[in-house]
Amino acid sequence: MPISVRKAVLPVAGMGTRFLPASKAVPKVLLPVVDKPLIQYAIEEARAAGIEEFIFVTGRGEAAIKDHFERDAALDAHLAARGDDAALAAVARAVLEPGAARLVRQEQPLGLGHAVLCARDLVGDEPFAVLLPDELLLGEPPCLAELVELGDKTEGSVVALAEVPQAETGRYGIVELAAEEGRTVTISGMVEKPDPEHAPSRLALIGRYVLQPGIFARLAAQPPGAGGEIQLTDAMAAMVSEEPFHGVRFTGRRFDCGSPAGYLQATVACALERPELRQDLLAFMREAMPSP
Repeated sequence: MPISVRKAVLPVAGMGTRFLPASKAVPKVLLPVVDKPLIQYAIEEARAAGIEEFIFVTGRGEAAIKDHFERDAALDAHLAARGDDAALAAVARAVLEPGAARLVRQEQPLGLGHAVLCARDLVGDEPFAVLLPDELLLGEPPCLAELVELGDKTEGSVVALAEVPQAETGRYGIVELAAEEGRTVTISGMVEKPDPEHAPSRLALIGRYVLQPGIFARLAAQPPGAGGEIQLTDAMAAMVSEEPFHGVRFTGRRFDCGSPAGYLQATVACALERPELRQDLLAFMREAMPSP
């Protein structure tokens, strides 16, 4: 029977220490990429995949995240009175339907697997998506929509993959391939942050998952792994032999916004896609770049 993925888990509990002092009072996921917070890109990607309910696993900043996705009647009235239809429409696009946003607190920073486990009661016994907002993925069709489509066909779990340099495998969860057809990969194993000489491939997990609810039992029994944390990769590796498990090579543009360099690259790339910003930005970049 086809998978119906209605819920998405978004772990947003990170401290954002690489963005201090900006992230001291403002959650990192609310930092803007041009004029839209990072978290909104993930929500728009999820909505395009048919997601109806969004579960934010937070550590702090719950009020600010909740406020961003709720209607602000005073702001709407102010913009309407000014006749600022463009701003009014932009604000409206961020609003989630009443009851669509749910928040759960991750009391201790025990890893991504633990963050996902915190959402267990809200997800229930159904397949669900996980999106890591630090990973900004731009492409058509949207990445998560491709995963959901493949999950409907295979009735199993599906993850997004991208090839990384051999020297960087120690930064990612890396999959082992059993077969490959086009951009679809059949996965036979995976390991979290392997040393480059022991990595089973260069295909890395890039923060988009469609998972079966059986993952929760695995996470609950999972001992700490790399970094002393409960690793989602370890729990998925234990499920690979029990159910269909596939990956999709992502062909769009990927930005690691967990690092300042990746965040700046994403901001420039998104700004260049905006006709009203492109020419001024290009002119500035040409002026700022030293002549060879």
